[in-house]
Amino acid sequence: MRVHKFGGASIKDVEGVKRVADIIKTFPESGVVVVVSAMGKTTNLLEEVVHAHSNGMLDRAFELMNECKKQHFAIIDELFPQAHGVRDEVNNLFVELEWTVEDPPRDDYDYNYDQIVGYGELISSRIVSAYLADSGFKHDWLDARDIIKTDNRHRDARIDWQLCGEQCRRYVKKEGTYLTQGYIGCTSENFNTTLGREGSDYTAAIFAFLMEADEVCIWKDVPGLMNADPNEFSDSKLLERVSFEEAIELAFFGAKVIHPKTIQPLKKKGIALRVKSFLNPVNAGSLISSEVEEISQVPSYIVKHDQVLLNISARDLSFIAEHHLSFIFGSMAEHGFRVNMMQNSAVSFSVVLDQDQRKLANFVQALENEFDVEMTGQLSLYTVRHYADQWQKLLKGRAPLLEQRTSETIQLLLTDQ
Repeated sequence: MRVHKFGGASIKDVEGVKRVADIIKTFPESGVVVVVSAMGKTTNLLEEVVHAHSNGMLDRAFELMNECKKQHFAIIDELFPQAHGVRDEVNNLFVELEWTVEDPPRDDYDYNYDQIVGYGELISSRIVSAYLADSGFKHDWLDARDIIKTDNRHRDARIDWQLCGEQCRRYVKKEGTYLTQGYIGCTSENFNTTLGREGSDYTAAIFAFLMEADEVCIWKDVPGLMNADPNEFSDSKLLERVSFEEAIELAFFGAKVIHPKTIQPLKKKGIALRVKSFLNPVNAGSLISSEVEEISQVPSYIVKHDQVLLNISARDLSFIAEHHLSFIFGSMAEHGFRVNMMQNSAVSFSVVLDQDQRKLANFVQALENEFDVEMTGQLSLYTVRHYADQWQKLLKGRAPLLEQRTSETIQLLLTDQ
């Protein structure tokens, strides 16, 4: 039994859907779960809908939804005849989305986000499923929300593994063939949740874990797991074989090809992960598995842009002690931040976070009740695994605002060029 995941770039247009269908039709006729993301930049567009809805700009929200609808029906027009049933299925989903937006927003922005953004996956999966069926690939469309049960931590929901297992045994047969959605889940109260940005990889790992799959294959627009983002480094190289431990390290520091939560459930059950290119499906790509024991010493470069540095100090210039750190970390958790880098001195605590204007303003306001806070933006965080001496080329005359290193990893916080 195998799980395959296709991201938004693979199904962004008509040619992409057809290409993915050609790949899927090479799969066996049983024992397959196909996970798809929203098409192209749909999630970004629906995020704009969330922003407009939450700020009371209803006309703007409907304008954006109509744009989203137009984009999807343009693809449908090219893939299907006029009387095809997929039109009603997709139109009904857009009607549901309109009902959701018509309701007044809650004060909880993340809740509003999850009720809207997940429609991108539901819509794309209906289109891809219909095209596969017309192409002769027999399968069942599966609503991932029936299986992926979570807590109510919106935009970064935690999995209820026991309940997911029960639901999986109820709805999914190991010898069956299914197409479902990545990224989305559901609470026990039937409210939509999402698993974190780029969480479709995690969905594939969850299904693989629950069904004890032989392998997961994540299809990307790059040859496999690279030692650097080709858009950032022209000399990036393919990592053909990677250990679970190394993949976890790379994902933790922000490697874009792998979602950070994806590896752990696969490692726990020894399920191999392949990363392949949908543009060149015959190529082997990268293999991440427990069978790979030797850690490659090829330097790996990970870049996170849009970073912000907060320097936090006690107003009375006292030492930053344990009770200070407890308050700071508790507030970070409450506001949904993940630490990308941190450093402590006698009288200050420095932390690097992803830039998020809405959450950041609330977080800083909470801190300023207790501390003095200095904020520096427009920064990039560079992480190099197995760095040797090659990291110095990243500086280009810039002095790091923060620097940390271990025997294997160096991190540099630099101003944007």
